[in-house]
Amino acid sequence: MFDVRGKAVIVTGSSMGCGLAIAENLIDGGAFVSICSRHEQIFEIAKELQERGLRSGGRVLGVVCDITSEGDLQNLVQATCLQFGRIDGLVCNASIYGPKGPFHKVDLSDWLSAVQINLVGSALTCRAVIPYLIDNGGGKIVFLSGGGATKPMPNLSAYAASKAGVVRFAETLAEELAVHGIDVNSVAPGALKTRLVDEIIAAGPESVGEQFYQANLKVQSLKDDSRLRAADLCAYLLSNSSDGITGKLISAVWDPWERFNDHTDQLLKSDVYTLRRVVPEDRGIALG
Repeated sequence: MFDVRGKAVIVTGSSMGCGLAIAENLIDGGAFVSICSRHEQIFEIAKELQERGLRSGGRVLGVVCDITSEGDLQNLVQATCLQFGRIDGLVCNASIYGPKGPFHKVDLSDWLSAVQINLVGSALTCRAVIPYLIDNGGGKIVFLSGGGATKPMPNLSAYAASKAGVVRFAETLAEELAVHGIDVNSVAPGALKTRLVDEIIAAGPESVGEQFYQANLKVQSLKDDSRLRAADLCAYLLSNSSDGITGKLISAVWDPWERFNDHTDQLLKSDVYTLRRVVPEDRGIALG
């Protein structure tokens, strides 16, 4: 368990799935957490989570918030500051898959809506929170990435494009905000048994492709998923233990992030764990 006691953190999209697991982990560690979603059920979830906080010293605030609404986001940050006195960290988790099928056949408004939620919503959330982190003398921002950030995802083009955009946005913010002591990273959580998997299976192989459909069937059959591992990585990145680790895309499952602190200087001087163009020389291919 990483030390997040007393850290005031906003977690978006935290009514279920990975976002809820992240919030639970932080509260169990004694953090003060604002959870939010577009639906009023968030209040009931906050009540349940407060019971966990009684054992750990953690606290929880539930806020109804649409992350594509600047007014909702201002209300979220103001309510968090009023309740906890400050903001130390932000986890941008809220996202959707969007339309499933070939790009030229899917509904364009659904496609744009997915990009609006996944990419623009994350950017608007950061825009609302960053001034508070700067005033606080520093802080942490964590984005939840996905398979779409690092490889093509046929039939899920809105998700893939928006998640790649999120990671590059995080890398850019990391450089902009370093002077303010704000670390910014992205997390690839791994296979998650969430509603997104259920969506893919319900859509069927004719919409998402046979290979991706079969992969999600395997995820659904797993006894365990990587939500707890992803939640631990987020706690690490929100804690002081990760100070100086910034601008990285980190796999919760495959990367040795528990040992990053032994290599901070080396990591900062390298482009490992980042999105970069691969040229022929990188693969031993001579085209000249």
